[in-house]
Amino acid sequence: MAVGPTLTLEQATSFADVALANVAREFPNKLDHVMGGEGDVRSPRALHPAFYGSFDWHSSVHMHWLLARLLRLFPHLPQRAAIGAVFDRHLAADAIAGECAYLAHPESRSFERTYGWAWLLALAQELARGGDPPAQRWATALAPLAACFVERYLAYLPMQRYPLRNGVHTNSAFGLLFALDYAIAVGDARLKALCVERAHTWFAEDRAVPAAWEPSGADFLSPSLIEAQLMHRVLPAGDFGVWLGEFLPELERGKPTALFLPVEVSDRSDPYLVHLDGLNFSRAWCCRGIAAALPSADARIPVLEDAWRRHVAAGNAGLAGGSYMGEHWLATFAALALTD
Repeated sequence: MAVGPTLTLEQATSFADVALANVAREFPNKLDHVMGGEGDVRSPRALHPAFYGSFDWHSSVHMHWLLARLLRLFPHLPQRAAIGAVFDRHLAADAIAGECAYLAHPESRSFERTYGWAWLLALAQELARGGDPPAQRWATALAPLAACFVERYLAYLPMQRYPLRNGVHTNSAFGLLFALDYAIAVGDARLKALCVERAHTWFAEDRAVPAAWEPSGADFLSPSLIEAQLMHRVLPAGDFGVWLGEFLPELERGKPTALFLPVEVSDRSDPYLVHLDGLNFSRAWCCRGIAAALPSADARIPVLEDAWRRHVAAGNAGLAGGSYMGEHWLATFAALALTD
């Protein structure tokens, strides 16, 4: 691939500061919480002793993922000690046991399905990649919670007959993508086989996706690009190029135009409109991954790489937006676009 934007130490330091502040900030907080009785009226920290910060549970999880990735990629990150202290507290045995106990409630059956599930497994995978003793200790501590979500995937995927094709949290392709990556990384043959089977069943026959309809006004994922990002993981390289040609038949010409032009954000203080900043970064991440999966002489690569660069530049404007509605999660998607 051609050289493009990368994550610098200066940016990593800034991202670490943002993430450290957010994972310890309990309020404001948006709970995904079904109450079965008066005893369930509890504070975010009481409900989620590990992942109570960053406005909502999934954002807390993926801000921890961001910190774990920064630790791995930047050995001399100034905040290493501070990150280690946070992980020692939030990934302590009693905190993880509390998160597992929350999942055991019947009312929690659909909790964070499947976006939060995917990010928890991504965090577990990232810690396992760390290699040094602290990262391995944290990975071991998180393992019981990761196992809970693996079991949820194994129970849920066979009964989910139809995929969810939206551009927000419940998107099925995104939920499969990180679960598959985790399964491959840890050697979980059952989860891997199920993810591959669902990907083929749900998406292998898709043709001429209506990508010109994108984006919807609250998207932070591109339904078409995230599907392609998944399918290059489950199809052989040659087959993926053919599938992509039928899925996005005008990609070589940069069509549909709306899919490859960065989106504009009218109000970054609005919790849904600011999703579009994340869409710029997630599109960039997908374009980069799809381009890397194609043969080096493929004529679609320049279109994808150009879109990657332009979407990163547009996303960077959102990082400076100054509103907590973007601050509590957006740096994670910037890191995906710049490092994955």
